[in-house]
Amino acid sequence: MPIKTFRGLIADNTQDTISLHTNNGSIGYRIVKFDLMSEAPGAKTLEGACKIYKVKQTAVDGEVDFSDQTLLAAGEYHKEQNEAYPLSKAIIFDQEIFNQDIYVTWHDVKVGESMNYYIELEQVKLDLNENTVATLKDIRNS
Repeated sequence: MPIKTFRGLIADNTQDTISLHTNNGSIGYRIVKFDLMSEAPGAKTLEGACKIYKVKQTAVDGEVDFSDQTLLAAGEYHKEQNEAYPLSKAIIFDQEIFNQDIYVTWHDVKVGESMNYYIELEQVKLDLNENTVATLKDIRNS
């Protein structure tokens, strides 16, 4: 199936919505790539967490809890202004299939800088049973 890509610059303590829902929910998605890059490489200090959720978050924070069943992926990013190379690590729960909107959050624990993100989603054709299961999971997590 085809790959859909999304990218954005997200401000500190905010949430972006990636619109994926359809009228019939017959297309599912799976995250295959998730990367982070500073807005001004080498010029700023950043330290934070970028996360992708199945449901809209009521608050944005830097805590990562892998037992949260609504979490699809999480990435951390560390870069001191005078360091040559950043530390960036992303973990994707790639077996999770969803067919509703997803939400990206960013929280910088240092000085409140923005972060670039890049996401690749693999499209997965869902039959009626898979569609129902994915939709019910998303509704239950709301």
